[in-house]
Amino acid sequence: MFEARQTNTMRRSLFSMLEVTYHASVQKVRSSHRNAVWAIMTSILQAGMFVGGFYLMFYFIGAREAKLRGDFMMYLLSGIYLYLCHIRAVAAVSAAEGGTSSLMQHGPMNPIVAIASSLISAFYVQTISLLVILFALHTFSGTVTFHNWKAALMIYLLAWFSGFGVGLVFRAMRPWSPEVTRFAQQAYMRINMVASGKMFVANTVPGFIISMFDWNPLFHIVDQMRGAVFVNYFPHHTNWEYPLYVACGLLIVGLMAEFFTTKRASMSWDMGR
Repeated sequence: MFEARQTNTMRRSLFSMLEVTYHASVQKVRSSHRNAVWAIMTSILQAGMFVGGFYLMFYFIGAREAKLRGDFMMYLLSGIYLYLCHIRAVAAVSAAEGGTSSLMQHGPMNPIVAIASSLISAFYVQTISLLVILFALHTFSGTVTFHNWKAALMIYLLAWFSGFGVGLVFRAMRPWSPEVTRFAQQAYMRINMVASGKMFVANTVPGFIISMFDWNPLFHIVDQMRGAVFVNYFPHHTNWEYPLYVACGLLIVGLMAEFFTTKRASMSWDMGR
């Protein structure tokens, strides 16, 4: 068949990649359910159950009053949603299609588009569900206030970006040792249930406990978020620079490992799995 000749300029290639990334992101959002709205509602319900479970746990152990002056639900959301945003970015990037996937037979597709679409779709669903929960909380209780909403937004993006770096490392490891990678990823997510610090206030715990958690970038992110949300809370043991540097380092290592792995892609990796 005849084809119209097109001059591939950098601008045309960029817009073509953005278009493919957009359609791949939409496909990722709809992959969990045929109805895109219901896919988002499922994420909202899961997050609501997560928050409700922690609320009941704090209520029954008698720790409902947060050790900082502010709304208790905002205290919960400031920790839980950053954790969810982080680990779902990790899961989305690590599970993105690799070089041997059948989708890569489609001309415009490549691993970068697959990673970007998975990352964007996870961020989109999490952000929409967070906005819906905040709107509902503000409508029924009127307690949604931010001391510094710009800083809170930056910290939220940092949680997502750090999940990108961690997920990229797991993705590069997966073809070489899928079982070990799966175990390491699950262990990372389970450890962060506690190590993220979402269940306590960093300023109120002893120094020897801080030393057990300050290696974790997500611990710094959660504590910095509470400093941005609450007017009376000033983080003394954490900073936002550390998780940013760690995320950039993981991103560089992950990209190097991804390029190394892609050059050695083999169809035999997917056999028998």
